[in-house]
Amino acid sequence: MKLLIDDANLSAIKRIYDLYPCDGVTTNPSILAKTGKWPYEALLAIRAFIGEEADLHAQVIGRDAETMAAEGRRIASLLGRNTYIKIPAVPQGLKAMRILSGEGLRVTATAVYTVQQAYLAGKAGADFAAPYVNRIDNLGGDGVETACRIHDLYRVNNMKTQILAASFKNTRQVLALAEYGAAAATASPEVIEGMMKNADVDAAVEAFIADFESLCGPGKNMLEG
Repeated sequence: MKLLIDDANLSAIKRIYDLYPCDGVTTNPSILAKTGKWPYEALLAIRAFIGEEADLHAQVIGRDAETMAAEGRRIASLLGRNTYIKIPAVPQGLKAMRILSGEGLRVTATAVYTVQQAYLAGKAGADFAAPYVNRIDNLGGDGVETACRIHDLYRVNNMKTQILAASFKNTRQVLALAEYGAAAATASPEVIEGMMKNADVDAAVEAFIADFESLCGPGKNMLEG
């Protein structure tokens, strides 16, 4: 399963990339607004850092299909290969997905809350569909189960569309989808870092170091001796 960073703060992205094996970055208008930067300024800086091989997802804003399609073409032209145009899974969005996928551009259906939306997005040619796992939970549904049902629907119907699960509150949700075989998930830096937070692991490592230093001396390591 691909793991992407759901953030547009370049410092946070660099921090996660330095330590964790990630495959790209997802953004949305709300995330971009938090940076306080002009959208393409932030997006171009992210692309320059992660490189052209990594996935980058950027969202359109228009309310009608023609505007969404025009925005998508500009996003793709400026951000280059492996850029996915995020389009909300609404009626006008479905039309825009058909237009852009027909032109060979990569499309991610976003704001997916139901299996019905995901099915229609797949029919419209989306490469990814992004179910909002935790938001579905907050509405009384089961976000992980919904994402798994969407995954199965695509496989049973031989659709090219894959899952890009989003909106996570905890690492359990991410791992449940990894175990199920979801193609990709995008999570905040905090959730990604939470995958490695374990006081018992930290204590074990410190004990190893203390025992080694008691034998070889303070500050010593396996580069010496």
